[in-house]
Amino acid sequence: SVLTDARFFGGSLQDLRVVRRSIDLPVLRKEFVLDPYQVYEARALGADCVLLIVACLEDHRLAELNALAAELGMDALIEVHDGTELERALAVPNPMIGINNRNLATFETDIRTAMVMAQRLSAGQIPVAASGIAGIEDVEANLAQGVFNFLIGENLVRSDNPSTRLASMLPLPPGP
Repeated sequence: SVLTDARFFGGSLQDLRVVRRSIDLPVLRKEFVLDPYQVYEARALGADCVLLIVACLEDHRLAELNALAAELGMDALIEVHDGTELERALAVPNPMIGINNRNLATFETDIRTAMVMAQRLSAGQIPVAASGIAGIEDVEANLAQGVFNFLIGENLVRSDNPSTRLASMLPLPPGP
């Protein structure tokens, strides 16, 4: 997940280029994608996925951008925060639903948001919990509710040692 929004998050397109050259993993362009140009740009820079935030898009634009991403061989992570946004997202054919635990209007975070909303997804849809995942307890609580995918950024960025921090958030395999 690479922030490319300079105004609000201090990211850049150069950050995306650097990450793409550095890893073979899928890369998500994390940006307020509002225009088809941004999807083309993301693809040209090597992104495999774009973030489409339902709260920022009208339904027709959400569908257009989602279809364009698919046409370009990309995935789209459609982000929601509440039930109304989830219903709008479910009208678009897409298996990945990002559930933001942070309310973008108030910036309050509640990790139960993803766990509760994930129950409303069908078997073919993939919930991705975003924001507020602070430790192993949060990961395990989500796992218990069927949420197996996480977008963890702030917690790692603020850490002195992101690798160690991430390792501390991974559940241990069951013992003998």
